Amino acid sequence: MADASGLELVEQALGHRFSDRTLLEQGLTHASAEAGYSYERLEFLGDRVLGLVVAGLLLARFPDEDEGEIGRRFSALVQADTLSEIGGQLGLADHVRAASGVVNDSILADVVEALIAAIFEDAGMDVAAEFVRRHWELRIDAVTAPPQDPKTALQEWSQARARGLPSYHDIGREGPDHAPRFTVEVHVDGAEPVQATGASKRAAERDAAAIMLSMLDPESHG
Repeated sequence: MADASGLELVEQALGHRFSDRTLLEQGLTHASAEAGYSYERLEFLGDRVLGLVVAGLLLARFPDEDEGEIGRRFSALVQADTLSEIGGQLGLADHVRAASGVVNDSILADVVEALIAAIFEDAGMDVAAEFVRRHWELRIDAVTAPPQDPKTALQEWSQARARGLPSYHDIGREGPDHAPRFTVEVHVDGAEPVQATGASKRAAERDAAAIMLSMLDPESHG
């Protein structure tokens, strides 16, 4: 069982006092802790709650944008990088229970989703939605134009220059099951391959695409 004072600190950070603290404990517990429970089911639910609230906020905030533009905004706002950043700002890493004691960005992102679900289960949709609004509205307003995913941007750059589609290749996987690191290599015709490592294959591919695009960008303006 987690330390009561630690749980109280998390409640203060979240701005919600739980009626059922077992939900909070579950939301902070990784499967590797072998506690008999983990945040995985809550994470599944939290992903859906977050998605619903963010989608509603975006549709209300940008009534003139089409589905594709809203979709790009949505993807950037619910990606693991955004979630882990929020988890870091809330100071959650010090309170997550994991076997290694090391909480990477992927775990931190999962915990944020799990805690959104924990709030939802404890107090209902209105309270969970208010939590999401507090931590996402400024991010929504900060981006004036719909962002573009690096993989999409690289694909468009490559196709516009008749270089075909970029290809991504798995290079390796390291680390324990609860904190893996994936290395991916991206290939574009006429360019040297680029590798990147991330907490998920998707993150590694995105970072590799961003690096490749930054290398090719001077050529695109040439």
